[in-house]
Amino acid sequence: MSSDQEMAIFGEAAPYLRKSEKERIEAQNRPFDAKTSVFVAEPKESFVKGTIQSREGGKVTVKTEAGATLTVKEDQVFPMNPPKFDKIEDMAMMTHLHEPGVLYNLKERYAAWMIYTYSGLFCVTVNPYKWLPVYNPEVVTAYRGKKRQEAPPHIFSISDNAYQFMLTVLCHNRRHWGEEEGGTYFWQNAGESGCRDQEPSSAWTVR
Repeated sequence: MSSDQEMAIFGEAAPYLRKSEKERIEAQNRPFDAKTSVFVAEPKESFVKGTIQSREGGKVTVKTEAGATLTVKEDQVFPMNPPKFDKIEDMAMMTHLHEPGVLYNLKERYAAWMIYTYSGLFCVTVNPYKWLPVYNPEVVTAYRGKKRQEAPPHIFSISDNAYQFMLTVLCHNRRHWGEEEGGTYFWQNAGESGCRDQEPSSAWTVR
């Protein structure tokens, strides 16, 4: 995991790409009970955090963070991941990989405007509906020539590695992906990857 100093090469984009050292340390030291900390199915919010109070006859009673008490079937309760996995960059590394764990991680990263997250070979992108400095020229330069595991999740990493290793990339979206801003930057970066000895374009505009 890169230190704050190493993340400086990403400029103002750094806090939008990776947790700070302080946040990582705080998460590692946060109290956590792996036996009772769970996600529980909830009609309005799909899943909420809670603490197991009891188990009996195939039913589990859970007290949610909001103070409500729910009694559900065993298959509606999912173990939580330890706090050190909060906002994890690659969800394939989770101790417990399940729907509520994935949704919670994406939600927490999105709340911090970290819109790119890996899940194994996949890169999940959540539309921020606003401009973020994650496409600045210094970010393009920072990702050039790096292996995927050497930098935070980003479409530039996918693009650069596809170029380096001659990989096929499957882009999936409800809309035509090439019309999205992410798609535009992907193809711009893929084109510029062939000119590594040149400086990145001074103006990165979406047309």
